[in-house]
Amino acid sequence: MENIYILLAVCLLFWYFIYLRKVAEFARLHINKYCQKEKLQYLSIARISSRLRFNKRLGIHWVSIFEFEFSGDGESMYTGRVSLKNYKLDDIDIPAYRI
Repeated sequence: MENIYILLAVCLLFWYFIYLRKVAEFARLHINKYCQKEKLQYLSIARISSRLRFNKRLGIHWVSIFEFEFSGDGESMYTGRVSLKNYKLDDIDIPAYRI
């Protein structure tokens, strides 16, 4: 019987890894669209955290926070934050940057 639990734990771990990769791809897509719209140069992205949250309106959902680097003038580099609820864009926060 314990073999079933071990198999279930391995499957959940595998699913979580695949889910995080998919969320990272969606975050990169959202950031690329935002940078193209605002005429910014996209540089890199990194995941800061992913947490399971509960909310009356959405129920149980994952909140993932990413930091991304961008440039407004091609010389300087700035760091912004983006948060996603499941696969949907929740918020983009960028500092003031030089054009």
